[in-house]
Amino acid sequence: MKDTRHPAAIEACAISASLGDTQVLRGIDLVLQSGRWTSIVGPNGAGKSTLLKVLAGLLPHTGTVTLLGQPMAALPGRMRAQQLAWLGQNESSGDDLTAWDVAMLGRLPHQRWLAAPSAADHAAVEQALRSTQAWDWRGRTLGQLSGGERQRVLLARALAVQAQVLLMDEPLANLDPPHQADWLCVVRSLVRQGRTVVSVLHETSMALQADQMVIMAKGRVVHQGASVDAATHRALEQVFERRIAIHAVGQQWVALPRPGLPVNQQPDVRSGEEHLMSETGGPG
Repeated sequence: MKDTRHPAAIEACAISASLGDTQVLRGIDLVLQSGRWTSIVGPNGAGKSTLLKVLAGLLPHTGTVTLLGQPMAALPGRMRAQQLAWLGQNESSGDDLTAWDVAMLGRLPHQRWLAAPSAADHAAVEQALRSTQAWDWRGRTLGQLSGGERQRVLLARALAVQAQVLLMDEPLANLDPPHQADWLCVVRSLVRQGRTVVSVLHETSMALQADQMVIMAKGRVVHQGASVDAATHRALEQVFERRIAIHAVGQQWVALPRPGLPVNQQPDVRSGEEHLMSETGGPG
């Protein structure tokens, strides 16, 4: 039964992708609901960032991706850039650009060729810089900013697009805990507005704050479900070889490390994945 309250923002069907001669994604089927925050997690090399790039239309692949009910491949570039905003991992911009200029780049999909920014563009950029606490140094260049400050400016650029769908790959990189909490507030505000957020996160406890969680291993989706569900917690512990444990702390769930096991006693990852697949009824 379809969820009429949260129709699909992105649908992926039979997605496979390779980097060079190495196949990274293997036949992924996925539905990401609109107006929700979905976190994508999994061990290193699971294919998380590659999947996110495919969903953003940034990597060649087999299979189909649908954005807001329209085939991604058929969308004109300008329309896609208006509907979907992207924040990549380790992105760089010219060090001589000011924070204001970088954030204004997010308005390019809405501007005519060589047209000056409109009042709406200025308002969107100001709102984005204020929401990431970057407004006070809008006149400073990126070369004058710390890694965390640069990350907040790049986030402001993505927010300035005012897209219906926002994809973020490791958005918490270089952010200290208070600004990670600020990021969480921004995401929850976007969801309240009906926007869709999809993030790849290594911070498992932060990922557990999302509405939905997609868990990956070896290029496949091994589980998808609500972040509060016990089945999701079991799948998350399994994919990390039971080296983490999910606990309730106050009103939220957190992932805590378990003491390491001797190598000869560590769970078999392949058999664990097969067991997990049988428990969850297959990928997705």
